[in-house]
Formats: sequence, structure tokens, C-alpha cells
Amino acid sequence: MTTVAVATATRAMRRPARSRSLRAWYRNGTLVTGLVIVGLLVLAAVFAPLLTPYDPIQQDLQNALQSPSSAHWLGTDKYGRDVLTRLLYGARVDLRIGFLAVLIPFVVGSVLGALAGYFGGWFDTLVMRVVDVFFAFPFYVPVIALVFILGAGESSIYLAIAAVSWVSYAKIMRGELLVAKKQDYVVAARLGGMSHTRILVRHIGPNVLSQALIYAMSDIVMDIMAIVTLGYLGLGIAPPTAEWGSMILDGQEFITTQWLQATIPGLAVVVTSLGLSLLGDGLSDQLSPERRK
Repeated sequence: MTTVAVATATRAMRRPARSRSLRAWYRNGTLVTGLVIVGLLVLAAVFAPLLTPYDPIQQDLQNALQSPSSAHWLGTDKYGRDVLTRLLYGARVDLRIGFLAVLIPFVVGSVLGALAGYFGGWFDTLVMRVVDVFFAFPFYVPVIALVFILGAGESSIYLAIAAVSWVSYAKIMRGELLVAKKQDYVVAARLGGMSHTRILVRHIGPNVLSQALIYAMSDIVMDIMAIVTLGYLGLGIAPPTAEWGSMILDGQEFITTQWLQATIPGLAVVVTSLGLSLLGDGLSDQLSPERRK
């Protein structure tokens, strides 16, 4: 069997299932709901300057701790800054870091896990031993420890999350590759004389990346929670930049009189987590083998 024939046969096997899956996505209520929630949050963050006339860091002490009004829909904080404005700009920071912090672990972990699962041997043993070491600790413990060592700031958060999160993707991809490399289309590709690189990139990769993508949705939730936790502990984004964790911390001392200041950013975290969780569940259902049959 020639290389061209193998590639053609492989694409033919995958095309019908993929087409059915793409056509039916809008019937998946969970997926659509997640897309709507996450889409609205992203739009609110991107167009924050158009949605509010206030500066998120400009202080106005004469209007500090104002109750909700037509001028300030969610009131003002202890420095007189509009709470809604800081909420929208805080979404910019938390969502940006949450999404970008997934990229490096996703790429590094997926590549290492795929190579370990495909080739096995000493490399597989080495990668899995490192993965086991990281899995011995809860996610937040090493992240907080690394940010404490590196210092507060956005770059430290990226490095800390990347250093910890890649192991989950490596474990997922390794498991997927252990199964995929025994499939008929992979065996046929090998018999056709294809290189390992082409088999991994062209044939195995598109079929196994779905699980890593699904996990990325929940990983973004964990990243956002880590960002908010670091902000609450004073280890996150330095003030006066608007960020949900620091907003919760600042509003906590006024919880009995101005409860919206701490509650609203907390609800924003909950809604964001809900949207991403629904999106992940919807993708999981959409990309499941049973649906693709």
C-alpha cells in the first residue's frame, strides 16, 4: 500500500464522523449555553472602554463608598472608583491570563505526553516519574509557592502555572497515544512507510487532541481561580490594576455595609467558571466516540 493510498484511506475514515459532529453542534444545549456565557464575558471584557465612561484606576475620594445609583450602577469602592468599571476591566485581566496561561502547558504537556506514549522506553519512564512528582501536590500549593518565590506579577503567574499544569496534559496525551498507536489506521500508515513525525502530526494528533482540548476548559477555570486566589492573598496583579481577587479583598472589610463590592466579583468568578465548565462538558459530549458513530 502506497503512502498516498494510506493517507487517502485515513482521511476517508475520519471525514464522515467529523462532518456529522460539526453539523450537530448547535443541537448541544450544554455547549451552546457555555459558548453564550463565555462569549458574552469575552465581549464585555474586550469592549469594556465602550461600556463604561470611567477610568478603572482613577480615584475620586469625594465619592467613595457610594451606593448603587444611575451614575454608578454597582456603587463605588473605598477610593471612589466605579465598581462596574473595575469589574469589566478585571475580566480583561483574569480572562486574558486564564486563557494565555493554558497555551504553554497545553503545548509542552501534549508534545511530551504524545512522545512518551508513542515511543515508550526510557523517555516514557522519565516523563511519567516527573508527572508523578507533580501530582503528589495539590495544584494551588506549588503555584502559590512559585509565585511567592518569583514575586508578584503577571509574568510570575504565567511561569508558575506553566511549571505545574503541563503534567495533566502529558498524562492525558500519553494515555490517548497508548490506545491510538494500536489502531488500524496507524498500523497501515507505518506499513506504508510514513515517518513517525508524519504519523504523529497528520494522523494521530487530530484524533487524540480532543481530550486535551476538553481538559483545557476546566484548566482555564483552575487558572482563573488561582489568579483570583493570588490576588486575594496579595500575590497577584499589583494594584491599582483592576482584578477580581483584589476586588474581593478590598471589598471584604465593607461586607456588612457595601456587600456588593465583594459579592459581585465573586459572582463573576462563579459565572465564568460555570460558562467554561458547560463549554467543557458540551465539547466532551460533542467529541465523544458515541456521538461520532
